[in-house]
Amino acid sequence: MSFSMLTRRSLSLFDAVGGWRTVAESVASRALFLVAYLVMGEVVTSGLVASGGVVVLAVVRLCTGGKVWQPAIGLLVVGASALLAGTTGQAVDFYLAAVLLQAAGGVLFLVSLLVKWPVVGLVMGTVRGERHAWRHDPRQLWRYRRCTAVFLLKFTIATAVLVPLYATGSVVPLGIAATLLGGAPAAGACVYLCWRILREDPRTAQ
Repeated sequence: MSFSMLTRRSLSLFDAVGGWRTVAESVASRALFLVAYLVMGEVVTSGLVASGGVVVLAVVRLCTGGKVWQPAIGLLVVGASALLAGTTGQAVDFYLAAVLLQAAGGVLFLVSLLVKWPVVGLVMGTVRGERHAWRHDPRQLWRYRRCTAVFLLKFTIATAVLVPLYATGSVVPLGIAATLLGGAPAAGACVYLCWRILREDPRTAQ
């Protein structure tokens, strides 16, 4: 399989789960809430602004041929976050979902490494159409474990930063950290590092 074919299949899988629009919605909701809270200081209003922004992006996606379930997931998460923050009156609770997702992601990726079924291997096995054949290739298994370890490090760092900020109620640092460490910037860095690792695979260079 050529590297260009692998890239196309990877992008197809990425597009299937929403692509860059999903990433944009996640970043936008967290950023909008933080900006609105800094300007108005109202938790409920800030939650409505964040939700409204994601609704607009969802409508645009639907009008341009997007699948219904793709924006629905983002709306559900943002809506639940806004509802929780509005109910408790604590702005930090808007970012609780991000904190929990990072912690849960860390546990999932760690367990997958311990049982030698790395998450990245499962994903790439699907992309490449090789199913679980990679588990019988020590070099390929090692590459997938390294990639999974990259994401595990990201989840670990994010959790270590976000949990204390949430516990101390530091809204602004938490909002910034949740957007950067729990969003597209950190994930993009992980994807790039994994690309460099997987590029060492001679089968992708043909």
